[in-house]
Amino acid sequence: MSVLRAAERRARVAAVFDRVADTYDSVGVSWFQPIARELVARLGPAAGQRALDIGCGRGAALFALADAVGPAGRVTGIDLAPRMVAATLADARARGLANVDVLVDDAGAPALPPGSCDVAAASFVLFFLPAPVAALRAWHQLLVPGGRLGVSTFAESGAGWLQDVFRPYLPVPAFAAPSPFATDEGVEGLFTAAGFRKVRTEAFDLDVAFADVDQWYEWSWSHGQRATWERLAPEDRPRVRAAAAERLREFRAADGVIRLSHRIRYTFGER
Repeated sequence: MSVLRAAERRARVAAVFDRVADTYDSVGVSWFQPIARELVARLGPAAGQRALDIGCGRGAALFALADAVGPAGRVTGIDLAPRMVAATLADARARGLANVDVLVDDAGAPALPPGSCDVAAASFVLFFLPAPVAALRAWHQLLVPGGRLGVSTFAESGAGWLQDVFRPYLPVPAFAAPSPFATDEGVEGLFTAAGFRKVRTEAFDLDVAFADVDQWYEWSWSHGQRATWERLAPEDRPRVRAAAAERLREFRAADGVIRLSHRIRYTFGER
């Protein structure tokens, strides 16, 4: 990918997440927090350590890291979206967390000192980056020797994304090579190429509940899937919403609640 195209992609991602900063992880659906807290629990930061949250969003992993390292530790969160950073920093200050910093920075090439953290987490970030191996190499350098990284990605597409509903209305993509994020081995290969050792994968199944189709629709606009909605022609959006409602009937329980299951992949490595 050219430097210009990579810069354009970064700008698009930052703009999307600026637009969702106010609704991100705040529409009544338990999604980012349980995934990030499980990631941090499996990463196992110790009290007093220096931790980094790469692509911190509204702090799902950031605050879990702060809980783990305690007041004697230090946590830094970085995100490319300025409005997301401002909101999360305000949340940290409201919680009285003087040992938490939140900075605008590029997850693909963080402007942080080498060897500045003991543990790092990146929840649903790596697949947004135009050069995943280069990003992992940069993260590798931020860790002390023996420092550990944990990332979350999707082990499967998950019913909640309804990709089959969106696909007929989206522009036909150019031919692309198979994604390394399609398999555990593919993601582990990225880690290994970046110099990590003791690479391993674990899985986590998360059940997500929606009160109704309207809540699913609000949720789908409240995070990165907003970019998919925005790629649709305006006249096609009602059609996709109607098709989504029909598709979601398959997952409605007797009480009317829509319950979807997602398998999350956690990949860990050590410097």
